[in-house]
Amino acid sequence: MFDFTGKTIVVTGAAGALGFAVARQFARAGGRLVMVDVAAEALAVRARELGGDARTIAVDLLDGARVKAALGALDNVDVLCNIAGGFRMGPPVHETGLDLWRTMMDMNATSLLNVVGATVPAMQKRGSGKIINIGALSALSGKPNMAAYTASKSAVIRLTESLALELRDQGINVNCVLPSIIDTPANRADMPKADFAKWVTPDALADVIMFLASDAARAVHGAAIPVPGLS
Repeated sequence: MFDFTGKTIVVTGAAGALGFAVARQFARAGGRLVMVDVAAEALAVRARELGGDARTIAVDLLDGARVKAALGALDNVDVLCNIAGGFRMGPPVHETGLDLWRTMMDMNATSLLNVVGATVPAMQKRGSGKIINIGALSALSGKPNMAAYTASKSAVIRLTESLALELRDQGINVNCVLPSIIDTPANRADMPKADFAKWVTPDALADVIMFLASDAARAVHGAAIPVPGLS
């Protein structure tokens, strides 16, 4: 459906279920993959599963200096998919500790800041680029025992909107998707009694991400697109 032949696609969190699904879809569409994750061994396994000439970069996205050195060295980035992130349930707000708060903010917002800081200058130099971030449908309002998570994903939405306004006149589109529960092995293990058929599959979410990365979305800036599946 989409053709990314000759395009360089950076996917963070590429060793995870969603990150790998996104990388696989872009590879099938002809993209040159740069797969990024902190888990070096798992990343190497995923790259072998893809075959082809996918490049891997094992780096902790919370280490700003190393992220800048690793990703800033890329001479061009056509599409950046910020898939890396995480989820933790928590206690009520008044019992939420700083460790959980910082963990959620770091995994979902600080990691994004470090990656865009390393890659946006190359996009600005070329005058083009697409950035797609992963928010969460649950971040549109407060949820019990999820305050740190929803706050961090709300931050992703606000960062997306701000980046979009800052970069749209430079030929760079920035948008995000807001999935509900994603059908991954980890989520199935955590919620074994749920109706998995109502969840969003990684491939379905990857299709939306590919649309936002394509020329078909050239007029879309700062959107936060709900992808709820049937849930």
